[in-house]
Amino acid sequence: MKEYRLTDWLPTTKKEVELRGWNELDVVLFSADAYVDHPSFGAAVIGRILEAEGLKIAIVPQPNWRDDLRDFKKLGRPRLFFGISGGCMDSMVNKYTANKRLRSEDAYTPDGRPDMRPDYPSTVYSQILKKLFPDVPVVIGGIEASLRRLSHYDYWQDKVQKSILCDSGADLLIYGMGEKPLADLVKNMKSLLTTEEPVLTSSKFRTIIGSVPQTAYLCRATEWTSAEDDLQLYSHEECLADKKKQASNFRHIEEESNKYSASRITQAVGNKIVVVNPPYPPMSQKDLDHSFDLPYTRLPHPKYKGKRIPAYDMIKFSINIHRGCFGGCAFCTISAHQGKFIVSRSKESILKEVKEVIQLPDFKGYLSDLGGPSANMYQMKGKDEAICKKCKRPSCIHPKVCPNLNTDHRPLLDIYHAVDTLPEIKKSFIGSGVRYDLLLHQSKDETTNRSTAEYTRELIVNHVSGRLKVAPEHTSDRVLSIMRKPSFEQFETFKKIFDRINREENLRQQLIPYFISSHPGCNEEDMAELAVITKRLDFHLEQVQDFTPTPMTVATEAWYSGFHPYTLEPIFSAKTQREKLAQRQFFFWYKPEERKNIINELRRIGRSDLIDKLYGKGKERTWKEGKEKDRMK
Repeated sequence: MKEYRLTDWLPTTKKEVELRGWNELDVVLFSADAYVDHPSFGAAVIGRILEAEGLKIAIVPQPNWRDDLRDFKKLGRPRLFFGISGGCMDSMVNKYTANKRLRSEDAYTPDGRPDMRPDYPSTVYSQILKKLFPDVPVVIGGIEASLRRLSHYDYWQDKVQKSILCDSGADLLIYGMGEKPLADLVKNMKSLLTTEEPVLTSSKFRTIIGSVPQTAYLCRATEWTSAEDDLQLYSHEECLADKKKQASNFRHIEEESNKYSASRITQAVGNKIVVVNPPYPPMSQKDLDHSFDLPYTRLPHPKYKGKRIPAYDMIKFSINIHRGCFGGCAFCTISAHQGKFIVSRSKESILKEVKEVIQLPDFKGYLSDLGGPSANMYQMKGKDEAICKKCKRPSCIHPKVCPNLNTDHRPLLDIYHAVDTLPEIKKSFIGSGVRYDLLLHQSKDETTNRSTAEYTRELIVNHVSGRLKVAPEHTSDRVLSIMRKPSFEQFETFKKIFDRINREENLRQQLIPYFISSHPGCNEEDMAELAVITKRLDFHLEQVQDFTPTPMTVATEAWYSGFHPYTLEPIFSAKTQREKLAQRQFFFWYKPEERKNIINELRRIGRSDLIDKLYGKGKERTWKEGKEKDRMK
């Protein structure tokens, strides 16, 4: 085990700054999460990236916003800027359930304490810093700011909110993954400093804020001149007056977020303009390796000694091998934040991190995950990059797998084999979600098809810790199409393969499916049929949830507006507590206490025919047989 000193972490107090012999700081970061010096924690990544640029950095984790604000004052004024992150999760998802009830645990806080962050910390922290240090630039980033860069529906306040830049008072917003924009921003900032003026002010900072891609900022409408190729959205006020315009805006926002070469987006808010510069092209493997290869201790700061940080416990023996996801699921924010283009780490970088994990004090030889946003997209990209550069599809695999997509699983198999041959590794598990539609896809290249079959067997035989979690999300093909998920028939096909390989290998593993209720387009009848179908497959569902509207997803805008952003056709969503509970109860048809309510609900919606299928002793049928018989009726 490697021994660490206090100075191996980024400083969090004045004393730790002095231990490094520093008498000033270039950047002070404020994070709503505890400080874990690990590449899965955004504040640590940003801190290390800035450190690699030669800057003196400190982090203030979970500052107290209720008292005399000493946490915001203790490190003084930085030479360049204050940086703010609301945390690894959206703060409102982190704090509240789908029913808007306070959660009992905050996974990113020592001992899970639920009271260590405010609602909307990016806004709260920024307002405090702007009041205390009005002339110091404030830069916000992370998932919370990223998803609120333009007008967005906020479920917790039940209204369309303007860009977070308006209320927070921040000078600049970095959206998406922040390594590249931060590095360029720092270079531009340094160019403004002189011997006479060694400290950057907000007024000077405003002279360069428009020059960095993947950033957003506010300017006065009277000072703004649009370019011919700018994409002008409906104004915030127009969106408040017309829900269809809010829905229409989102299609453009999503498409530009997932284009190789995007347009600059602008939106009027009162007498100001929100300007969103286009994102960078996908990172190179070298750039991604650089981010992961920085000198993280991979441990929580020593100030938390003896305390448990639940989120760290979940990931401390896991390895993230790529970024991005081309699934484009309607309810997911990954594409809006990381983009659809896959950027994969090199084999050397991955193995280097595995060897660092092996050195952790309580490592027993088991990796909990060797994955990413989706487990099996490593090194997958377009065969002809020129086609990808013209494409604006939000998903590369829906409604069908793009013929230009290389679905070869051999690079991923090579990673698995290289990791598993390390003598200290007893087993590497795959905890990330597996896209079984990629495993069932038949390419025109037989070598690719053989690699997919080999990967499927390798995954099931050697990388499942008793239970493999997959996400069909629903059984209705109509609802699944709205979700941008494959037909449920593909799940059943994969289940047969899973069961067959388990029999052949004398294994007794379980397939655990995830399902969502109350998604836009889903009604009670869809959920009742889901109950019948999952009963036929002998599932007693555990991994289920109500749809939670989160900013910047197709599903959220459809849920709020009542219109699908791509078609502008009306779409139903369960919104009231009664409607949501009526859908959710069908997950639990097997519980005696739910039986009476479900029978009454089936009668109410005119589907008494499903009562016998759920509670009678009729012949069990496969999903396909059941669908065919129902269709004939």
